[in-house]
Amino acid sequence: MSGAVAEGRPARPRFETARVGTKAHDWVQLLKPRVISLVVFTGAAGLFMAPGHMNPVIAAVSILCICLASGAAGAINMWYDRDIDIVMQRTATRPIPGGRIPADGTLAYGLGLSVFSVALMWLATNALAAGILAFSIFFYAVIYTMWLKRSTPQNIVIGGAAGAFPPMIGWAAATGSMSVMPIVMFAIVFLWTPPHFWSLSLYACKDYGRAGIPMLPVVKGARHTRWQILIYTVLLLAVSLVPSFLRLSGPLYTVTALALGLGFIACAVRVLREKQDAGGVSLNGDKAARVSFRFSLAYLFLLFCGLLADHALMGWLS
Repeated sequence: MSGAVAEGRPARPRFETARVGTKAHDWVQLLKPRVISLVVFTGAAGLFMAPGHMNPVIAAVSILCICLASGAAGAINMWYDRDIDIVMQRTATRPIPGGRIPADGTLAYGLGLSVFSVALMWLATNALAAGILAFSIFFYAVIYTMWLKRSTPQNIVIGGAAGAFPPMIGWAAATGSMSVMPIVMFAIVFLWTPPHFWSLSLYACKDYGRAGIPMLPVVKGARHTRWQILIYTVLLLAVSLVPSFLRLSGPLYTVTALALGLGFIACAVRVLREKQDAGGVSLNGDKAARVSFRFSLAYLFLLFCGLLADHALMGWLS
């Protein structure tokens, strides 16, 4: 404790007890609602893209399970990362470091929701969907949070798989099987994750460095990270066009993927060419990286909207 204070870090709060007056809002925040909104949307997209008809109630339950499982993984992540959250500016006010929710309660909450979501998915749909759902929780909470995040600058690259499973889960829930399309959707989210998070890490680099997290700009430097963002956006454009080449989608999606992909590459080029010092550190507050991060959020949402609209149009024309 004294060492953290001596290094200029705030002392860690007592995590064992929560303050009186804990609100339901804090328990909701443990689920990372802003993060899981996109995850749930991609899962729903996988479900609606699947062939055949699914009972609307079962479909709604499946989406709920994806939502609860994603939130459960987020809660376990907050429980494990409570020691570093307190030293990072952007996470210091989270429920655990803020002293509003006890750590042991958060762990029980996350584990309970994990078991409930997987069991409900199994009962409502099938074992394949429940199995992938369970593995996605394990991958994010254990493989990414407890291992990769603190051990390698490739944490986001490998760990990105955790957020890429939902389209496969949705498809499996609807069909009980797997196909090329959900795997391509997985690949799109997987390749989208690095440039999305590396844009954030460029302007949150000091935060990650203070917490000892080996994010790419902390370990390899800002200039290397800028090049990696560009490389991954180019790869992302190529993979996003795979449904078109395989004739799994129509011209509406192709135009959408091209426009959004080129827009993302333009953002990456701006990040690479941003005014910076010899080490690649921005001289104007990483404005281009902030724009790239915001665009990446819109990119994934609009790309999957285009995929869904194209699927609906093809179904209507057939």
